Amino acid sequence: MIDVRMFTVGPVQENCFIVRQKDSGTALIVDPGEEADRLLRAVDDLGIEKVEAILVTHTHFDHVGAVEPIALATGAPVYCPELEREVLANIMDYVPWPGFGPFESYEADHTVAGGETLELAGMKVEVLFTPGHSPGHVTYAIRDDRALFSGDVLFQGSVGRVDLPGGDWPTLLSSIQSLVDEFEPETVVYPGHMGITTLERERATNPFLRELATNR
Repeated sequence: MIDVRMFTVGPVQENCFIVRQKDSGTALIVDPGEEADRLLRAVDDLGIEKVEAILVTHTHFDHVGAVEPIALATGAPVYCPELEREVLANIMDYVPWPGFGPFESYEADHTVAGGETLELAGMKVEVLFTPGHSPGHVTYAIRDDRALFSGDVLFQGSVGRVDLPGGDWPTLLSSIQSLVDEFEPETVVYPGHMGITTLERERATNPFLRELATNR
C-alpha cells in the first residue's frame, strides 16, 4: 500500500506529491513546483531518510520551480520528459508571464518518453506518454496501487489547458481516453491542480469529458 501526501504550493496552487510505500523511509517526489524549504521539511517530518527520485510530469514552471534546490539538497536524480529536457535546463526562458520566479534551471539526470517501467523506492512506476497539455507530458502510474499522477492532463472536474505552446485539444482528449481505457474506474487520480479524484468520477461528471462518452 502506498502513502501519498499532497502539498499545494506556489501562487498557481500546484500539487506536489511525496509518495512512498507505507511506513517506508524511502520516497519519491512528483512535480516539486515551488516552496522547496516546505517540501524538504515535510520529508524530514515524515521520517523519510532518502528521496530516491524526483519525477516530473512536464516542465511548466509551476511544476518544476523547486526541482533544482530539492535535487541538490537530497541528491535525488531527476526524471524529466525527453521532449522537454531543454525547458528544464533553461526554465526562465520559458516562463510566459512576468512576476514568477526566478527559478533555477536543472539538467535532467534521466529522461523518459513513455513505455518505461521504473523501479524506485520499492514501487513499480509506469511512464505513460500523455501529450496535449504540453508536447512531452507524461503520467506516472503505480498500477499495483491503482494510482495515477496525472500532472496537468486530468483534474477534478476539469482538464489541462491547451492554449500554451504545444497544447492541442484532440491530442489531450486522446491522452485522457488512453487512461480511461487502460486503467480501472476506481483508479485514484492525483492531479497537478485541484482535488484528488478517480477515473470513474471524472468519466461520469467531468463536463470536458463528454466527448469521450459520446464517442462510445
